[in-house]
Amino acid sequence: MYKRILVALENARSDKTVLSHVSQLARLVGAELVLFHVADGFAARNFKQLDLAESEEIKADRSYLEEIAQSLRDTGLVVKAVLAMGNPPQEILRAAEVELCDLIAMTSHGHKLLADLFLGSTIDRVRHNTHIPILVVREPKKTQG
Repeated sequence: MYKRILVALENARSDKTVLSHVSQLARLVGAELVLFHVADGFAARNFKQLDLAESEEIKADRSYLEEIAQSLRDTGLVVKAVLAMGNPPQEILRAAEVELCDLIAMTSHGHKLLADLFLGSTIDRVRHNTHIPILVVREPKKTQG
């Protein structure tokens, strides 16, 4: 069914949610995971145009991806880690095509309309511009305490 699953990660706590679902799915169907993160700070967005050195953000993102990838490899999964720089929705769409993925997995934060207007909705932009199926996993609500 699925051979390559692009997993859009944010380098945030919410990544655990999507990774727990997708790692189980990958085991069930024998799929390879393509862990994907878009560094989108100033240095990342202008990296090529301004011929910048890697920022601490970019280095931290690369290290994070490799750490997660290795932990999944240690469980027997086939995993590739890809770091991109720029606009998250555009880069997710590009990577899914380039990496020949047949599923895109993402985490939803459950923003309401007003928050999406201000914060943007990567999922919305991706879903309107791809033919590849998308698995959206809702981030658990934060508990107060």
